[in-house]
Amino acid sequence: MKTEKIITELLEQMTLDEKIGMVHGNGLFQNKGVERLGIPSMKFSDGPMGVRNEFQNDKWIPLGNTDDYVSYLPSNSAIASTWDVDVAYEVGKVLGAEARGRGKDMILAPGINIKRSPLCGRNYEYLSEDPVLTAEMAVALIKGIQQNDVAACVKHFVANNQETNRLHVDTKVNERTLQEIYYPAFRQSVQRADVYSVMGAYNRLNGTYCCENNLLLKEVLRDQWGFEGIVISDWGAVHNTLDAGQAALDIEMSVFDNFDEYCLAEPLKQRILDESVDMACLDAKVRNILRVMFKLKMIGKEAVHRKNGSYNTMAHRQVLKKAAEKSVILLKNDSKLLPLGNTYHKKIAVIGCNADRIHSGGGGSAEIKALYEISPLLGIKMEFGGNAEIVYEPGYYIPEKKELNGENWQASSVDDKEKIQQQIRRMREEKRRLKKEAFYSDLSEIEEEYHRRALKLAEESDIVLFVGGLDHEYDIEGEDRPCMKLPYHQDELITKLLKVRPDTIVTMIGGSPVEMPWEEKAGTILWSYYAGMESGTALAGILTGRINPSGKLAETFPRVYEDTPTGHNGQFGRDNMVCYEEEIMVGYRHYEKNDILPMFCFGHGLSYTEFAYHDLQVKQDNDAKDRVSISFDIENVGQIDGREIVQIYVRDEECTVIRPEKELKAFKSITLKAGSVCRVEITLDSMAFSFYDEKKHDFCVEPGIFEICVGNSTQNILLHQKIEYPNCSKQNV
Repeated sequence: MKTEKIITELLEQMTLDEKIGMVHGNGLFQNKGVERLGIPSMKFSDGPMGVRNEFQNDKWIPLGNTDDYVSYLPSNSAIASTWDVDVAYEVGKVLGAEARGRGKDMILAPGINIKRSPLCGRNYEYLSEDPVLTAEMAVALIKGIQQNDVAACVKHFVANNQETNRLHVDTKVNERTLQEIYYPAFRQSVQRADVYSVMGAYNRLNGTYCCENNLLLKEVLRDQWGFEGIVISDWGAVHNTLDAGQAALDIEMSVFDNFDEYCLAEPLKQRILDESVDMACLDAKVRNILRVMFKLKMIGKEAVHRKNGSYNTMAHRQVLKKAAEKSVILLKNDSKLLPLGNTYHKKIAVIGCNADRIHSGGGGSAEIKALYEISPLLGIKMEFGGNAEIVYEPGYYIPEKKELNGENWQASSVDDKEKIQQQIRRMREEKRRLKKEAFYSDLSEIEEEYHRRALKLAEESDIVLFVGGLDHEYDIEGEDRPCMKLPYHQDELITKLLKVRPDTIVTMIGGSPVEMPWEEKAGTILWSYYAGMESGTALAGILTGRINPSGKLAETFPRVYEDTPTGHNGQFGRDNMVCYEEEIMVGYRHYEKNDILPMFCFGHGLSYTEFAYHDLQVKQDNDAKDRVSISFDIENVGQIDGREIVQIYVRDEECTVIRPEKELKAFKSITLKAGSVCRVEITLDSMAFSFYDEKKHDFCVEPGIFEICVGNSTQNILLHQKIEYPNCSKQNV
């Protein structure tokens, strides 16, 4: 209350111009402060994979100094693949410390949009297809970031699930789907993590732009969830002064240097003066900004105690290395080729451009100026040393990247000037057309030569490693992927390699699932998301067995795009309107409900050891009748230490509304020495058994029989027991 009183006193002293200056950009990454009152400007920065390089205040031109190199973090998809909230918290601490060390007040992370389609260009920035996993990891990331007196900014609120026409597309989503799938991670970020900022999305939601949507920003976010922080627009997401001025949006940002012409700048001032927007609306915006400033110790007596942060420290690198190690997923190891172990005096062929490719500098607003990035090829050479001969061939050909007539991608991605916009749209359509055609074109002579050299090397080598996948030509802000196939004719090369060398170890790096038509012929497949500065070290350690893989898929890998929810209904990548016809059946919910067998299921990931599950006990808590306690033993029955992710799913046997076959409700990371046993205890509350009732506008439970399913993926349920909830009279299965 004391803080609110001080804020009121500051508001009473501020002029209209000073208030207006605080609610819009006064630079590409800052608003305006009020120097005479000791109120500094707020400084923002992208993004989820590290603090972005410094730009000129009014131009997308890098300063070019050497002081903005930073640690390169694993992507949010990689972090989610660890299924470890402690890892997420520690990575969040690194991101927050580096943002504060660079003098930032808000870091535009994490990205928590649900992965609705594998074709979304920004999926690598997001966590998962599942709301429970997304929420748990997001809460941990936010708490870690905000430990450093810097605001986390969860994005993009809400239903921002495609890049195609992202500025204007209207997403049609019913209330139940929003409440069960797309809201939970944002709600948990507010109520459990006390996130200081939320970024409004570009798109429309049910007809209204998200950044001008009072149903979304006031009734849901503020009134229902109790959010008291800053709502900031995505850069260029505000279109109407009257709507944005009256909405619960606090700061408008954009990509242009006409700062005084932003909707919440001079146009809002005129709306205040002609009384079409009440001064109380502006005061509420400024109050929210000042409230966060006090929390960040930017103003007030506590400012002298604000943490100063740090960046590029050895401790940060160690955290990110461990996160990368835990993120790599062993998808197949049929012939037990991995781990490679002792390979002294052997010739190892490393084939594939991603072995020698750096990813930190691409992808859109997630791009950073990395202090360093260890490629797979470098990591492999560092790991094996001089006693193995490592020979590299690119294997496939990547054409030279062509820029759009020198246009900055950031400015052009949201440029609303009609003539320029039409030109950019034509160029982008041509680029998409050429990209799509490239997937179905015949091999060129240069590609044939690349294949020939790779196959020759494979035949001559003792061990063959293929390192391919996607890159930031496809995992990129502003564009969706044209299809789910691998680019650069990689499928043809992998098929040839597997014919010549069936023991080829296939390693994929990317930000979204890809089709693998050769999967049944490949005995060994590793998957890595963009795992940060130590990604090559982590991958090499897993290949040798120095590290036991423990990552799990946080999204389903379908066999073909047509199997996906959006592949079924065609409601993705449309320019004007996208209807979420699949409703709550997103990700594994869709595949299980429609009896579609994916290539690799949600939660899947192998280890070099084996785990056994025993003695499931399910009972209702005596003190809290709506809580269910679950306990069971997990045993490492293999020969080496390992980490397992135990997953708890709940199935509703009968309900008056359509429900998924089962849903993830809890998970836990367990590390076990070889031969050891651990008793795992997990508690579920009533939300684990609830669905959203659109008639009551609330979550509710229909009493009945529920099945508790314990396993390590959706397709590997190892223990299960039925209960009557809420009465909990057990029925053994």
